Amino acid sequence: MGAHSGRSSRVLAVAAAALVAGTGVVAPVAAEPAGAKPVSWKKCAPADLEGVPVTQRYLFRCATYPVPIDHDDPSKGTVDLAMMRREATNPDERIGSLFLNPGGPGGSGYNRPTTAADRFDPEVLERFDIIGFDPRGVNRSDPLRCFKSAKQAEDVLGRISSVPVTEEQIDTTLDAYQEYGESCEKNAGELLRHMSTKDVARDLDLMRQGVGDDKLNYVGFSYGTLLGATYVNLFPERSRAIVLDGNVDPALRTADGVQYDRERAQGFELALDGFLQRCAENPTKCAFAEGDPRAKFDEIRDRLREGPITMPDGTEITLDQFTDSTGSALYDPEKYRQLATDLQALHRQLHPKPGLVPELLTLLNVPTSLGRLDADSGYVDDSYFAVNCTDKPIPHDPERVADIAAEWEAESPTFGRSQAFSDVAGCSTWPKTNPDVHRGPWAHQAENPVLLFGNRFDPATQYEFSRRMEQQLGNARLVTVDAHGHCILGRSSCADTITTNYLVDLQVPQPGQTCQPDQQPFN
Repeated sequence: MGAHSGRSSRVLAVAAAALVAGTGVVAPVAAEPAGAKPVSWKKCAPADLEGVPVTQRYLFRCATYPVPIDHDDPSKGTVDLAMMRREATNPDERIGSLFLNPGGPGGSGYNRPTTAADRFDPEVLERFDIIGFDPRGVNRSDPLRCFKSAKQAEDVLGRISSVPVTEEQIDTTLDAYQEYGESCEKNAGELLRHMSTKDVARDLDLMRQGVGDDKLNYVGFSYGTLLGATYVNLFPERSRAIVLDGNVDPALRTADGVQYDRERAQGFELALDGFLQRCAENPTKCAFAEGDPRAKFDEIRDRLREGPITMPDGTEITLDQFTDSTGSALYDPEKYRQLATDLQALHRQLHPKPGLVPELLTLLNVPTSLGRLDADSGYVDDSYFAVNCTDKPIPHDPERVADIAAEWEAESPTFGRSQAFSDVAGCSTWPKTNPDVHRGPWAHQAENPVLLFGNRFDPATQYEFSRRMEQQLGNARLVTVDAHGHCILGRSSCADTITTNYLVDLQVPQPGQTCQPDQQPFN
């Protein structure tokens, strides 16, 4: 999923950075895409600017921007992309527009300009218009929907277990995925066949021209790093400054979806190990530190495989809830203390002591869902699988999923099974889609290096993926961050300053640059 933002102060000191010219031969300038029209900005709806001070709302404008459903056959109609702009606060020094993608796939980027101050230094906001958008099929941009109603979606998705263990749970989950795919084939329409990251990159190039920029400035988080890597390879001559935070391995993701998800599970395990180690090293600040946190965690998980744990208030905690909520908490180090408190409460419930009543759970009792059913707004869309099942080669062989899950669970005991019963299970029954996917080469020929950030304990996009992204792009520079959590911008003054220098002056850090987060867990 997309990155969790941090709230940190900025400092204006960082190691010296050097302006580095790109390597390789710059590709010849291609003609601008035909038919790209200027974006027509208008006043945003008040609901879209919720949380923005009234005195700043004049900075924001919104738009819908039509792009072809099929870029190679415009006769198939258009998709209306929802866009929002936060105008540069120093227009006389304006460099251009800065496009953002929060990840997912399926993450809504439309209103990200309203929180841009949480991510970027003031100079970035002064010098760039900040552009957020919902990619095709996502939320406000003609949402791709496999079901005709929220009730129909709940009837199918509600039968899917994220960590099915028993034969009955496995069969029910796979049957529901089969029905999910059939509903998509029946109801999603032509857009279903045009949801690749390459399609989105071509949309992005039209939007770039639509806002009047000669070259793209872009920051992508998580899945958004695949979009950035795809764009810079399709349009190297139109790329100015590309920042990728929390990187995927683009070559593996687009060549072998099964192995990619296997390694993704391993990344969650590494992040969990880091959390438990950090807890053990801070016994006065981590509620779960007493004894052996690793052994205690494994005991809870293994007990949940046998059935739910009932808390004193009658709440039942299932293996699905435990796994999903733990994985979600690993995205955000600010949740580590509460995660530790919840884990200690579960462990105390397994080992009751007279006079000690476990605390009520806060993080681990959240109902599990596939993320397309929103408690507030109802049924959103099915863009997550629509993108992943297009981009990631996964065999249409649901009979293999249970064996894959068992194999992965043996090596990744907390997250292996859940990873197998996400994309591998879902894509094994997904309708055949457009094969027009960019699968390489990845070594781009843009003039400027791409700037990369990778956290050592990133659960969703493990650090090794960032190292591979740097190798595959070639003309790139990786900044290593000794941090927990998914993505880093907004949580490290060092990383934020490097980003500012790069976006504004095209300075890139020296090789081997390392940053620290502004705050480590349990400090």
